[in-house]
Amino acid sequence: MSEGHAARLAAFAANCRADGIPREIAADAAARTLDCLGNSLGALGAHTGEVVGPSPQAAALSMAGAAGGTGEATAVGSGAMLPADRAALVNGTLAHALDFDDTHLPSVLHPTAAVLPAALAAAEATKAGGAELLTALAAGGEVCCRLGMASYDPELRNSVFFDKGLHATSICGTVGAAVAAGLLYGLSADGLAHAIGIACSMGAGVIEANRTGGSVKRLHCGWAAHSGVCAAQFAAGGVTGPPTVLEGRFGFLTAFLGERWTAEPLLAGLEDMGTPGNWQYARTVFKPYPSNHFTHPGIDCALALRRAGLRAEEVRSAQLGVAAAPRRTIGEPHAEKVRPRTPYHAKFSGPYTVAAALMSAAGDAGGAAGPGLGHADFSPAAFTDPRRLALAERVEVVADAQCDAEFPHAFSAVLLVRTHEGRVRRTRVAGSLGGPGAPLSREQLAGKFRLNAAPVLGAVRAGDVVAAVEALEAAPRGAVRELLALTRTG
Repeated sequence: MSEGHAARLAAFAANCRADGIPREIAADAAARTLDCLGNSLGALGAHTGEVVGPSPQAAALSMAGAAGGTGEATAVGSGAMLPADRAALVNGTLAHALDFDDTHLPSVLHPTAAVLPAALAAAEATKAGGAELLTALAAGGEVCCRLGMASYDPELRNSVFFDKGLHATSICGTVGAAVAAGLLYGLSADGLAHAIGIACSMGAGVIEANRTGGSVKRLHCGWAAHSGVCAAQFAAGGVTGPPTVLEGRFGFLTAFLGERWTAEPLLAGLEDMGTPGNWQYARTVFKPYPSNHFTHPGIDCALALRRAGLRAEEVRSAQLGVAAAPRRTIGEPHAEKVRPRTPYHAKFSGPYTVAAALMSAAGDAGGAAGPGLGHADFSPAAFTDPRRLALAERVEVVADAQCDAEFPHAFSAVLLVRTHEGRVRRTRVAGSLGGPGAPLSREQLAGKFRLNAAPVLGAVRAGDVVAAVEALEAAPRGAVRELLALTRTG
């Protein structure tokens, strides 16, 4: 396994463990840990309920608990002790359940929700310290993002995974999760390469649910984290993977992407990762609103018009212009998007999120992570509100050439509104709040965590979690279990 792309990624990860990672990258990994834990705790709230049936996160916990086995790692919220792979399944499902997780650009994948749950489970099972956890998260997140970048087509201005209907997060996230778990299980560089080779047979996910509904997508990051832990365990047990598993004729990249991939962004700068600017993972942006990231610039446009005095009842019709690729996710099929079937489906609707932004109470009151939409806007009561649905039916989503030129390095939008009185109101945002041009501050991220966590933990315990994560880099062995114990509700 000494040659090939997998071996180079494995050597990078092993060097992170041996030499440490830059302080800036460790601090970034801690911020992502806090954000992901907050999203996971928020997913325990009532606002995540489906109209019919149990939530995927509840189903994951029930299945994981029923399977039995030795308790090695903690399920966030319930405090249940589960085998490491099952804890990763539960926590990864929670992490992605709200669609509030961070997004890497321009690959448009969510690395932390797949990689951190695997890292937490393996760290707890091995009694790792805080610095070991952060190193594993950073290395696994980096591998995940670089695989996503290998799929980015500059002419298409989109991920080839995404263009083919494949969920890059769950596919690339499985490999990143295997790297993170493998580091914590003590695999050598050769063992990590085998873990990558094994994980490449485990990643899967299709994104039709983004278009027409269904709750299965919430399981994607849980299954990626679970599979990553299993891949690392298999490698530790002697199972091997092919040395050309990534670039080979029947390897990961060709199998998923055909000829539409490039090795340069996968491998560039791997021997100089002491330079923070070479880290792709650190370019991952945080979300201010609990909805699909493609909806965010439209939300920002609606909020801007609202701040300028536009009232929802004035709107006769509206046209939301976005890049062509996001339009397929948030605008098609039109009949499904103007009348979403579930609260989660509403998170992927451009018409509904624009209507909600114009009517939301959070738009008036503001919020810790920025004014706009909150969890209440995706509750069963909100997404079935006849007034919101009537407004959503008047919103058309179209492709905009300028947004196409800016995508996916930034998520932009233009919103044109015609009022009943015949006036035309128009606004454009070049990049959504939280994106590269308008990043969320550490204070805003801590506020977002409290917004998610305080309703289920209480304000005091939520503050304890913030303090514990801020101290992670210097935390001793066993600290990960202590951190997760703080997330137990009740």
